[in-house]
Amino acid sequence: MLVRNAVRAALVAVLATLTLLTGQAMAAPAQAPHQAQAQAADPVVLTYDAGESAEFADAVDSGAKVWNESVTSVRLEPAKEGEQANIRIVADDGWPRTVTTSLGNGTVYMGREAVDEGHNVVRIASHELGHILGLPDVKPGPCSSLMSGASAGTSCTNTNPDDSEKAAVEDAFANGAAAEHDHRGTLVYQD
Repeated sequence: MLVRNAVRAALVAVLATLTLLTGQAMAAPAQAPHQAQAQAADPVVLTYDAGESAEFADAVDSGAKVWNESVTSVRLEPAKEGEQANIRIVADDGWPRTVTTSLGNGTVYMGREAVDEGHNVVRIASHELGHILGLPDVKPGPCSSLMSGASAGTSCTNTNPDDSEKAAVEDAFANGAAAEHDHRGTLVYQD
C-alpha cells in the first residue's frame, strides 16, 4: 500500500512537470454567468449636465438611474463641476426632443408641453436619454416600449426599456466600442 501511494505521487509529479514543460493548458472550471459578466469590459461612462433642467432635475436623475439599472455596457453619471458633459439637459416650453451629435453625445430638451398634456416626466427623461444611447422612436408603439414615447398615451407611465431596447443599447456600447458605432452629423428626435 505504501509503495502504491508512492508510485501514484511520483506519477502525479511527473505529469505535472510534463504539463508545465510542454505548455499544455489544463481546463479551468466553468464560470457562472455573473462571473463572466463581471470580467466584461468596463462600461462606457457618459456624463450629463442637468444644470439647465429646472424642475426636471429629479426626473432626469431618475431616468439615468433607469438606464443604469437596465444595461451594463454604459453608465450615465452627473458631470462633476467644471467637467465637459457628454449630455446637456435643458428645460423649455416646447415638446420634448433630443439632438444627438454622435452616439452618447447631444442635448435633451425636457419640453413642458408634454408635461402640461399629462405625460409622465420620468418616462420623458428615460425616453430622451434612450435617443442619446442610440435608440430611434418606435411609433406608434405599445406602452411596454419606452421608445414608443407619447404615442403610448398619457396613461402610460412605463419608464423602463423593453428587452429589445436594452439589447440594442448593450450592443451599441459593447466592449467600450461606442465610438465605432458613431454616426456622422446631427440627428434630431422630435417626440
